[in-house]
Amino acid sequence: MKLPLALAAAFTTLAFAGTAFAGPAEDIIAKEKCSKCHTAVTTKKAPSWASVAEKYKGKPDAEAKVVNHLKTGGTDEHLIVKASDADLKAVAAIVLSSK
Repeated sequence: MKLPLALAAAFTTLAFAGTAFAGPAEDIIAKEKCSKCHTAVTTKKAPSWASVAEKYKGKPDAEAKVVNHLKTGGTDEHLIVKASDADLKAVAAIVLSSK
């Protein structure tokens, strides 16, 4: 009886451990509710991160453009994300690494 209980406890601990290791970029993405309009691979209300990554693939100024878009809202209806430049660069890295 103790083994199944121990396994259940271990599984629960591991299941919740992933959220404890989320970095600042993931925290910002969750806080700003980016998934309300964006998904990793499909277009929702806004382009998928994969399509943004494809658009900027191989361009040396890709990170700067994504960070600027997050900071200013760009020319469309994107919300302005208030965070440090380092945190915005981390968010841009997640977006630009999407496939």
